[in-house]
Amino acid sequence: MTPTLAGLVERPELALRVLAGDDHLDRSVLWAHTSELADPTDFLEGGELLLTTGIGIGDDRAVQDQYVHRLRAAGVVGLGYGIGLGSAQVPHGLVTAARGAGLPLLEVPRQVPFIAISKAVAKAVAAEEYAAVTRAYQAQQALAAAATRADGVHAVLRQLAVRLDASVVLLDSRGGRRAGDPDLAGMLRPERERLLSWRPPASSTFTLAGTEVAVQSLGTGRRVDGFLAVGTSRRLPPADHHVVNTAASLLTVGLAGPHVLGAAHQRLRTGLLRLMLAGQPNLARAVVAEIWGELPTTPVRLALVGGAARAMAIEVAEDTGGLAFHAALGDLVVLLLSEPATLTGIAGAHIGVSEPVDYGDLAKAHEQARQALALARRAGMAVSRFTNLADDGILRLLEDSAAHVFAQSLLAPLLAHDEHGRGDLVTSLRAWLGHHGQWDPAAARLGVHRHTLRHRIAKVERLLGRSLDSADLRADLWLALRAMDR
Repeated sequence: MTPTLAGLVERPELALRVLAGDDHLDRSVLWAHTSELADPTDFLEGGELLLTTGIGIGDDRAVQDQYVHRLRAAGVVGLGYGIGLGSAQVPHGLVTAARGAGLPLLEVPRQVPFIAISKAVAKAVAAEEYAAVTRAYQAQQALAAAATRADGVHAVLRQLAVRLDASVVLLDSRGGRRAGDPDLAGMLRPERERLLSWRPPASSTFTLAGTEVAVQSLGTGRRVDGFLAVGTSRRLPPADHHVVNTAASLLTVGLAGPHVLGAAHQRLRTGLLRLMLAGQPNLARAVVAEIWGELPTTPVRLALVGGAARAMAIEVAEDTGGLAFHAALGDLVVLLLSEPATLTGIAGAHIGVSEPVDYGDLAKAHEQARQALALARRAGMAVSRFTNLADDGILRLLEDSAAHVFAQSLLAPLLAHDEHGRGDLVTSLRAWLGHHGQWDPAAARLGVHRHTLRHRIAKVERLLGRSLDSADLRADLWLALRAMDR
C-alpha cells in the first residue's frame, strides 16, 4: 500500500504527535519535502508531507493562516513541524489554522531528524513500486497461462478481472459484446462510433457514470479485430496498465490467429528489453526463461544493429542456440551477446557494440552501443566497438563538417594572417603545441631562433585575444589543428 500519514504516525521511532487533522490521516504520502520558505508551493506537486521548523512562518496569526491555506490549495497532505530549534512548541495559531483547514499537523520532536522521515517515506514508496511491479509480473504470468487454455479468450478475461478487481468486456470489431461484463458493454454503446474510428494500436481512458474506463483496440496493421475495455472504481496505476497491455496482446493473438504470434512475441521481447534497461533484469529473465530459454550468460555485450540488416540480425541471433537475445527497439535491433563473434554473420550492417557488462548495467551498455553505432554510420564501418572509441581519438566522435567549422572559426585570425604572407603562425603554433610549449625543441623543428618563435606565439595570443597559458585554449587549438589535418 502507498504510505499514509497514519502509517508514519504509528512508527514509534519517528515519535510524531498529531496536533490537528487526525480524521485525515488516511491520506497517501507521495513524498516528504523540507522547506523553510514562507510560500513553498512553487516547488510542490501535490501529495507531499511538508517538513519545516517554522522559520518562514513566523508568529503572526494571519500569516500562519495564509500559509496553511496555501499548502492545502497546493495539495499538501500534511505538515510536519520540528520543535526544539526555532520554537519550543508548535505555535497555537498554526494549530488552529490547520484544524480549520483540515490539514493534518504533526509535531516532530527535536531528536528526530527530518531525513529520518524522508527516508521512511522513500522506502515505503519504493516498496510500493516494487510490489506493483511484482503484482504486474504475476498477473502477466497468469494471463499467459490462461491464454494457452482451450477457452483462452474467456480465461484471459476472467484472469484480468480478478487481477485488477475490475469489470472487463471484449467487444467485436463492430462494437458488440463478444464476452465479459454486459453492464460495461452497455455503458460503452454511446462510444461505439468513436471506437470504430480507431486504427490499432490505439487506446483511451475516460470516465463514464463514475467508472474509470480504459479501452484498447485489438488487431494488426489497419484491421480492427475488437476492443478490450476495463472498468474500475479507481484510476489504474501504470503497472496495471502494463497488465492490460499484456492482455490486449494475448487477446489480439487469440482473435487474429497464429499468423500474428510472431509479432506478439516481438512486442513481448521489446517489453522485456525495456524492463531490463529500466533496471529489472530478474523479472525479465524469468519470463524469457519460461518462453525462449535462458538469457545469454554474463558478461554480455549489447549491440545495436541498424539499416536494412534488421531481419538478418534477428535470424543470426535465433541461430546461435542461446548465445544471443534479440528485440526490436524503434528502427534498430538490439542484440544481447555472450559471444561477439556472432556479429560476423550479419552482412551489410552498421553495428555499435558496448563493453562487456552485467545485466544490471544494460542501460549504460545501451548508451555505449548508441555512441558506437553513430560512429559506425559516420565512418562507414561495419562494426564499431565502444572500447575502441578512446583509441581512435575524440575527433572520431565529431562530424567532419562540424569539426571543420570549429577549426575554421577558432583559427580564422591566424589563417587570415598567414594568407597575406606575414609569417607562418599556424605552423609555428602546431610545432610549439606539439613540443608541449618547449621553446628550443619547437624552434629547432621549425629551423628558427627561439626568440623568433616567442615573437610568433606572442602574435598568436594577440590575434586570438587570449592567453596560451590556458590549458583549455591549448587543447582546443590542438583539436582544431588536428581537424584541419583530417
